[in-house]
Amino acid sequence: MSDGKLRTPTNRTCERCGRAEQWDRTEETWRVVETDGTPRVGNPHCIHEWDINGAFSPFGDDADSAEV
Repeated sequence: MSDGKLRTPTNRTCERCGRAEQWDRTEETWRVVETDGTPRVGNPHCIHEWDINGAFSPFGDDADSAEV
């Protein structure tokens, strides 16, 4: 059952090039995720296809939010 609050994704990954980003609440922008100190930037010329789709429900539990 929904708690009635609108949720937004906090993580996203490009399905084409692997770029991974996380939402920065302080700066209110997406930031590239680092894995072992290396940024997962993917291809800078990619037209990103983010993994946020019909599986993400904007109303519901935090457990079903989009993950990297």
